[in-house]
Amino acid sequence: MSEAAGSRTLAGHNRVSTQALTSLAQAAAAAQFGVRPSEVRATWTDDAGLLALSVVSPIAVPDLGSIASAADVAAAGGTVWERASAAKGAILRSVAGLSGTHLSRVDIRIAGVRPAAERRVRVQ
Repeated sequence: MSEAAGSRTLAGHNRVSTQALTSLAQAAAAAQFGVRPSEVRATWTDDAGLLALSVVSPIAVPDLGSIASAADVAAAGGTVWERASAAKGAILRSVAGLSGTHLSRVDIRIAGVRPAAERRVRVQ
């Protein structure tokens, strides 16, 4: 009597803590906005039985002196509005995919800007 690996179901409960979900949401948002997870605030609310995520975060932007045309904005990832709009789906997929939690929506508020991290060249 052999069972394929992973096909056996065991009794019990699996729970992901609110703190774990919050840390996951902070990391997912930080990756989208180019900031540190500690700069992101994530809160959860009930939305008709599903979880709704609210994110408040700064966003990294390039040096404004380097933006001379619409092409430069596009090369930087788009406008702040476009980047925040695109981040909603990416954050939802990332959090849901990694946690197995069903989210109803992701609300985003951009609460500041940070200079985009520049690559540092190490001189030896």
